[in-house]
Parts: sequence; structure tokens; C-alpha cells
Amino acid sequence: MMQRRTFLASFAATLAPRLTWADIGAPAFVAAGKRGEAYFLHGLSATGASLFQIALPGRGHAAAAHPTRAEAVAFARRPGTFALVIDCATGETRHRLSPPEGLQFNGHGAYSADGSLLMTSEVVAEGSEGRIGLWDTARYTRLTDWPSHGIGPHEIRRLADGRLAVANGGIQTDPVDRAKLNVPDMRPNLTLLSTDGALLDQVDLPDLHQNSIRHLALQGDSIAFAMQWEGDPAVPVPQLGLWTPGSAPILCPPKEAEAFTMKGYAGSIAATADRILITSPKGGALMIFDADGAPVATHLRADLCGAATASGAFTVTDGGGAVWAADDMGLTPLASDETQWDNHLVALT
Repeated sequence: MMQRRTFLASFAATLAPRLTWADIGAPAFVAAGKRGEAYFLHGLSATGASLFQIALPGRGHAAAAHPTRAEAVAFARRPGTFALVIDCATGETRHRLSPPEGLQFNGHGAYSADGSLLMTSEVVAEGSEGRIGLWDTARYTRLTDWPSHGIGPHEIRRLADGRLAVANGGIQTDPVDRAKLNVPDMRPNLTLLSTDGALLDQVDLPDLHQNSIRHLALQGDSIAFAMQWEGDPAVPVPQLGLWTPGSAPILCPPKEAEAFTMKGYAGSIAATADRILITSPKGGALMIFDADGAPVATHLRADLCGAATASGAFTVTDGGGAVWAADDMGLTPLASDETQWDNHLVALT
């Protein structure tokens, strides 16, 4: 009898009206962070104030925010086997997602425009072949998965028309300790999938095949991508690229005097209508480029990584607990506490 009652209560909960983001204070962003030895998912206002914090069982990486419901999926640091569907109004973990046997989550996910579908970046544990998992968000049941058409997919972004951009990082990793196994012959690519998973377009970087494509930002139908260099650290390479499907990718080097500022590593990327921003926790810097990829400004700050936009402006976070507004002129402090912000800041819009 108790099992039946528990089931009925759970079923009724799935039918109950869900609160919207506006109902819980209209957070602008979600971000994972650490305070002391505890890990949390936070909802942040546009000014960097924490509107809620929800405990996580381990270090989070990125999150995906439902387009309407006050609900987010927190992904484990890659490669991981948990993704928590969190009711951000109550703090309740509604579902704990696990990929099918032999697969691992790879840090990122994206919702369909209507929120009925969640797509997750995944790898086959042995070999790091990429998959895109599909989940029905009514009860977060697994539907199927698609090939990502590459090795090690990381960030995925849904375009306005429903197509899916995939950053296949190209790196095969050990499923236990994340050791990189194929750096000499890695092959990153950018892939565009249709709304039913068909391969529409794909480009790679034959002249810089050790520049792992990791993170994505959208400017309409154009895709800005951030890279992490796995080659000779004495060789300066761009960490930003631009791709309009149907054409060749464009690499965007910084100013010559700043060629090594990022130390070959872009941790996050964000874009407005006329600017693109990349961050480097290793370099302690962010760089701003115009929409064509020309360098505009460089600002220094230790351990900067999280980056997102709200209302056409950039917000960035650092591992020291600070939240900043960023523009061509510099960094302006918004908020600060003892939270060590993790790699990513995710906008709700």
C-alpha cells in the first residue's frame, strides 16, 4: 500500500503546475560553485546576487535551464554519470539522470525551444565516441541518442530554428582519470545537426588539429567557438573562431603582443549582437572581439572563467567568488562572496 501511495504522490507531483522563473525572482543566470567543501547550484540575479543555492553531490560543471519552468539540470564535471533535474523553487531533486551503460555525460546540455526535450552531450566511455542523448522532459525518460559525428563532444547549443551545434573536442580520454590518449592525432570538429539528428554540415581545423573545440556561443545563425590548444605551448594559436554553416571557419587571433596572454586556453565564451568574449582561467584574462573577430580589448583578472550575457551585456565570474560586468573599457564589480565559481555561467534567456 505504501508503495502505491508513494507512486500516486509522485505521479500527482508531475501533474502539478510548475512555477516559472519569474515566480522565484527571475534569476538571470545559473552557475555551479563551491563553498568550503560543499558544492552548490546557484541562481544569480543580473547584478550577481545569489537568489537560491541548492546542494550538489559533487563538483558541477555546466547547467541547462528549462526555458519556462523553474527547473535546471546540473551536470557533473566531465566525464560524469550524474545529471540532476532540480526544482529551483523548492530545491528538490526531481530526477537523477544516468546515461545508458557504457556512456558518460560530458558536461553540457540544451533544451528544445518548448522545453519538451533535453539534449545531453555524452561519450562512449571506451574510445570517447560522441553521442547526443535525448530525454523526454515530462518525466525525464530516455528516448534515444544520436551520433555527434566526432570524438569528445562538449558544449552543444540549439539554434533558433532548432538545429543543434556540437563542439566535438576531438580528444579521447581515459574513462576513469581523464588522461588524454590521442593528442598527437586528435581531430576536433564543429557539427550541425537537424532537428531529427541528421548531419547537416561539419567543419574541422586541418591546419590546427590540436586546437580542441570546446565551447560555443551564438550570433544569429553564426557560431562563435572557443578552443584549447593541446600542441606546443611555444606556438601562438588563436583561441577564438567563427563559423557560419555552409562556409569555412574563420580563426581570430588576438593582437600580436597578446598572442600568449590566454596561455592557449579559452575556458568559456559569450556573445552579444556586436561583441564576442572569451575567458582564460589559466591566463587570468578575458578578451573581447568585434562581431567579425577583430580584437577590441583585453582585461586581466585571476581565474576568470564563467561568461554569459543578459540584456546585451557581458557578465563574468571568477574562482575567487567575484561577479563582474565586462565591456570594452574594463571590469566592473557586481558582487562577491566566498563562493568559488566553477567554469560556466549559464544565461536563462
